[in-house]
Amino acid sequence: MTPSAPSPPGARLASVLQELRQRTGLSLTRLAAATTYSRSSWERYLNGKGLPPRSAVKELCHLAGEPADHALALLDIARTQRTDGGTPTAGRLRRADVVTALASTCAVVIGALVLINLPSLHRRTAPPPSSPPATATGALCSRSTCHDKDPLTTRCGADPLTLAEHETATGAWIQIRYSRPCGTSWARMWGAAVGDRVEITTDGRHASHHGARVTTPSQADTYVHTLMSPISPGTTVRACFSAASGDEKECVTARYAD
Repeated sequence: MTPSAPSPPGARLASVLQELRQRTGLSLTRLAAATTYSRSSWERYLNGKGLPPRSAVKELCHLAGEPADHALALLDIARTQRTDGGTPTAGRLRRADVVTALASTCAVVIGALVLINLPSLHRRTAPPPSSPPATATGALCSRSTCHDKDPLTTRCGADPLTLAEHETATGAWIQIRYSRPCGTSWARMWGAAVGDRVEITTDGRHASHHGARVTTPSQADTYVHTLMSPISPGTTVRACFSAASGDEKECVTARYAD
């Protein structure tokens, strides 16, 4: 059976990996000798015949002297948007148009694919200079001290849970994310176009509203995410997508219950 052509995100990833390999100046044989992956494996990864593991991407980026953020984000998008003749495969994210309880979402396949910290290209600031002592998971803040902060620079974005998710009419995806160590929630969006926006609102004692917009093609290739809001049991969290075209908002809601 002939292997199917890579999806557009997979093709973009392969192009980025090829550029990184060229930057190292290594042949496939020397690249295999310098990493834990074989020559045939690298041939598949660089030509888009297969998706590499995250560790392979990190090793190549390290050899090229390049941060792995962009390539890793492309890898996760390619994993969740694989296509076969233009039709989404069974491994793609399921639609979630209703309130999703925390206990049930732990089994969603996407939760297993994108649990690792994925820094967004438009947020590359350093952690705040005066941060609380790190927890056992490495988080740099907790609950109220995380309010209005970035989930990635505070390390709250490591191993998050997905409370709810929704595929929009334009093909973009939005998710409500939750960090148990930090006690916070935020929204993120991918597969969007320049000008698209995602917003998140929470009720209760720490009621808040945050938004993020895709402003560059590079951001459209990866993820954008909002700042965080602390939440507690019983908090209702709502994420909404607004297309650049001005179409009606599409929203998904979750009620957090620990």
